[in-house]
Amino acid sequence: MNKVLIADHHPITRKGISSILLAEGNFEVIGSVQDGNDLLETLNSKEVDLLILEIDIPNLNSITALKAIKREFPNIKILVLSCHPEEMYALSSIKYGAAGYVSKTASIQRVLDAINQVQRGGIYINESLSKQLVSEGNAGQGLAYKYKKLSSREIEVLNLLSNGKRNKEIAHELNINEKTVSTYKMRLLKKLEAQNVAELIKHARLLQSSHV
Repeated sequence: MNKVLIADHHPITRKGISSILLAEGNFEVIGSVQDGNDLLETLNSKEVDLLILEIDIPNLNSITALKAIKREFPNIKILVLSCHPEEMYALSSIKYGAAGYVSKTASIQRVLDAINQVQRGGIYINESLSKQLVSEGNAGQGLAYKYKKLSSREIEVLNLLSNGKRNKEIAHELNINEKTVSTYKMRLLKKLEAQNVAELIKHARLLQSSHV
């Protein structure tokens, strides 16, 4: 059962999301909070798989708080469900550590799609923003362009990493040694200009979701 924490200062939103998740059957809402102080206290005291977050709650430093939350709780997946338009905050939210962003004006089905995709380990933003994130900058600098410069073996390693495989498992599946896997990872970090493996995996999932 996926453990979910809802952070929003509007009671009707907390109640509504809880009801939606209860109807799904595979989520357990372990709590709901209305400000940043309660949020941090709950994250420190309870096991949370998925955080559904309104970035505009009191005592929370807006989008920049995402980076701190991901640093302290790297295994928690974060979906931002916000009153702010996606065009304003979605890309920044993803860059700061969220795995998805959906507006409160979205349909119930779209909110559910976002929750399920993020919980599966994917990235969720609307299609036009996803393409923008993948190809941001000019054609010679975008992530899609860099991806197309990868070798077939590098792409295989990247796809296995994005599926949660460890070095030993990748080595076994591709019939190579673990040292070679590490070499490929270093190449991927450099070619895709990622700071770490987590960012590398995020790049891979963005590319997959955009069918690049």
